[in-house]
Amino acid sequence: MSAPSAGRAGWARGVALVCGRELGAFFDSAIAYVYLISALVLLTSLFMNEFFLTGRLDMTPLFDALGPLSIFLLPAISMRLWAEDKKSRTFELWMTLPLRPAQVVWGKYLAALALYGVFLLGTTPIVVMLAWLGDPDLGLVFSGYLGALFLGALLLACGALLSSLTGDQIVAFVASVLAGFLFVFTGHPKVVAVLDGMAPELGAGSLLAESVAALPRYEGFVRGLVELSSVVWFAGLAGVFLWLNAVVVTRVRS
Repeated sequence: MSAPSAGRAGWARGVALVCGRELGAFFDSAIAYVYLISALVLLTSLFMNEFFLTGRLDMTPLFDALGPLSIFLLPAISMRLWAEDKKSRTFELWMTLPLRPAQVVWGKYLAALALYGVFLLGTTPIVVMLAWLGDPDLGLVFSGYLGALFLGALLLACGALLSSLTGDQIVAFVASVLAGFLFVFTGHPKVVAVLDGMAPELGAGSLLAESVAALPRYEGFVRGLVELSSVVWFAGLAGVFLWLNAVVVTRVRS
């Protein structure tokens, strides 16, 4: 094995080690099960209510409900990533291991993303039900899940960064929820209209919707519109948050 490939393999093993440890910590506590099951029951109930009212073989109502729900679900996952370590003094333990800060950051982030993936997997029986009842647009279903994954990846990266800035999980949760509101509701047409109406010459609402809001881009995926610009926006912004997270951890370490 060449030196570069050996280095990459070692880097990946470090990330996998942190990821496995974090996943174990998530499921060692009943809190993860409560979060996931409660959110899954709520989301499924909202969808089934809409389904029985309209009878449409369409998962769009589920993805529409998932956007606002993510504002609270994802901070509940990300709030403990670093704040819990600082509170329990295990942060110092991470920093004494022969791992780079970026490895720890990515390991924790991938563990949180995997937990969110488990949540999304819990909604797939709905796809099976719709396929059994008729012929839903599976391409539209796939793009909806892709959008949900990108939205989750962004909010979890933001939440991980905010968690690294505090030793209190509640503070990390509240800060992440506020950030989630910013990303989601700044793109809501009513919010855009209100902000534009307050200062028509600035067009603050439209500016925020175009540059900051994740909702319009997420809704594009939900409607089956997979654009490269949206993929780059989600991935790029999540990458910036993870980079900042690594910077914060490096500075604390030093």
